[in-house]
Amino acid sequence: MIIAIDGPAGAGKSTIAKMVAKCLDFLYIDTGAMYRALTVKVLAQGLKINDRHGIIDLAQTSTINLVNTPEEIMRVLLDGRDVSIEIRQPQVTKYVSDIARIKEVREVMVELQRQLGKKGNVVLDGRDIGTVVFPDAKKKFYLDADFKERVNRRLKELQLIGTPVTFEDVAADLKNRDTIDSTREVAPLKKADDAISIDTTSMSIEAVVEKVLLHIQDGTLL
Repeated sequence: MIIAIDGPAGAGKSTIAKMVAKCLDFLYIDTGAMYRALTVKVLAQGLKINDRHGIIDLAQTSTINLVNTPEEIMRVLLDGRDVSIEIRQPQVTKYVSDIARIKEVREVMVELQRQLGKKGNVVLDGRDIGTVVFPDAKKKFYLDADFKERVNRRLKELQLIGTPVTFEDVAADLKNRDTIDSTREVAPLKKADDAISIDTTSMSIEAVVEKVLLHIQDGTLL
């Protein structure tokens, strides 16, 4: 079974997807981490964000793997190197949407995501899983939340890893990412027609997970 969870940054996709996968003993695939890993390499090599050909070449020649460890921590490997911490840095967050909007980059990543999805029972989160990557996914969800709440969540994430950043910085970045993700020409962020919408603004993580699991298990629209 393939479970697709889409939504904007800060809506809780990754957290919910991880917990749902754990509860079901499914493989968790963080598709956004793949784009972040490529962004790490683009920045490390000093490429300009508008260097489409250079970025496309990196996407086509890089090896990106997602590994679920016994400790239930997903590791992101870029050309064999663990970049799990690096992909969450503000500089990566700032540019990942610009790189993810490139058509040829998405083609490479989508093919990789589909190959991973063929491994069996999986939960994937992203922005186009239910619309482009796996339009025939058995279950689809679209998570969203109030903008201010999404900013606060992202701010807490960054503070937990010791990144000095202000609410205003995060809000500006999130607004920019929302604009890029929802207006890009290729695979824009949007809710699949058959996806279940869940507003997570005032819900606890556990409540959202329970709602998703109930729908998966009995097919009832909650």
